[in-house]
Amino acid sequence: MAGILQKKDTDQLLKWIGGRRKFRLLYKITRDGCSGPTFHSKCDNKGMTVTVLHNNNDTVYGGFTSQNWTSVGGTYFSDPKGFLFQLKFDGKWSPDQFLIKPDRHDYAIYCHSNYGPYFGGGYDLATFNGTLNASNGIFALNGSCDLGHTYDMKGTDFNTFANGNLQVKDLEVYQVDECDMNDPLEVPWRKTPEWTTRVMQELKEEIENYRPLEQLKLRQTKVLLIGQIGAGKSSFFNTVNSIFRGYVTSQACSGTADHSLTTQFRAYQVRNSPSDKPLNFRLCDSRGLEEGQGIETQEMCYLLDGHVPEKYVFNPSIPLTPDTPGFIKAPKLKDQIHCVAFVIDASTVDVMSEKILEKIRNLQTPMNQRGIPQVVLLTKIDKVCEPLQHDVGLTYFVPAIQEYVNRVAMMIGLPRSHVIPVKNYESERELDTNVNILTLLAMQQILHFADDFLYNYLDDLDPEILDKMSTTD
Repeated sequence: MAGILQKKDTDQLLKWIGGRRKFRLLYKITRDGCSGPTFHSKCDNKGMTVTVLHNNNDTVYGGFTSQNWTSVGGTYFSDPKGFLFQLKFDGKWSPDQFLIKPDRHDYAIYCHSNYGPYFGGGYDLATFNGTLNASNGIFALNGSCDLGHTYDMKGTDFNTFANGNLQVKDLEVYQVDECDMNDPLEVPWRKTPEWTTRVMQELKEEIENYRPLEQLKLRQTKVLLIGQIGAGKSSFFNTVNSIFRGYVTSQACSGTADHSLTTQFRAYQVRNSPSDKPLNFRLCDSRGLEEGQGIETQEMCYLLDGHVPEKYVFNPSIPLTPDTPGFIKAPKLKDQIHCVAFVIDASTVDVMSEKILEKIRNLQTPMNQRGIPQVVLLTKIDKVCEPLQHDVGLTYFVPAIQEYVNRVAMMIGLPRSHVIPVKNYESERELDTNVNILTLLAMQQILHFADDFLYNYLDDLDPEILDKMSTTD
């Protein structure tokens, strides 16, 4: 049997109550009977509750208390958070909250073993006592509604609050409970297409057909992956590669170690099976960030500008200079980095050292100076959220992941929309549709950002140079 409250109603009540909470129906007089003892057997000691009345005029109103209902004999309980409310009047949405008066907290609710929910001294809203039966589907409640004693009604009277009567079609009491951050929401916190095999295929085809801006005569965009040791940079490439190869691959060296397993600068090709034709972007892997070593700001500048040759071996004791063999002295647009993806392990967010954060911020400076877009790939989300161990399709429904996204956005100084949760293939032997979709959504956004950089580059070009490019094969 459905409850009175609709999603619109609970959303409004939650705005008044505050916090992330859920409603659980405890008591319903059309289901359980209109009885004081029954109300107490179902609602006592349940913490926060909302009492909702729905009358024959389609008016919906009631009261909230943060205190327990009890079966003690005739006692008032204090509740500075208590309030009365109206959601609908004569069928029209008319939400209004009536707070408790500052000097009347001690009379917020009244408890008696034979009474239903009573609000306020006087009583402002007394629902019923004893046991009542319905007549023609209507319960004529035997309580009272003498408004204004305890709650500030702002001029609203019995007639405009409850149509001047206590005849109701139903009365319900809901428990208002803390929401587990791993409990999936009904509506996703970030909107995405419905996750189906068809959507996965459409995303895959979009990325397969991706082309950089035609005017620039650029064959491939380059995306730099950078992050802590073990965060999943190489694994992200392997995951993307797996999707387009059609099976789980491990082309890039990945795993855990004391120091970065990636020692070379690699601009990996992603190839589409069965043609083995490279796609029009490269994922560039680099040495992992470490507190005492790793990529420094000057090396990052060389990377971003396209000076670093393919397979250059990073050596902490011998920094890259223009005299290094293979150093690209006059890089072109094709050599440069067009988007940067910071790879951050969700399970380390709370313990990330200030030194690593400072390194990331220092590396962002040359990126910002060059107008290079940045995203964060938030990996290992299944390690911090148990439901995702079984179904990563819940990623955008789980509040815990939203909280991690918000925290990382603040830490790195990027908009929340630039923080993208992903799940890499690690222990899996078979491809998973939802893992694929999550990864493809990330790649879609990365390529859009790379195009933003290219559009800015295009806008800054001298018109004469652009004309020459357009007439050159």
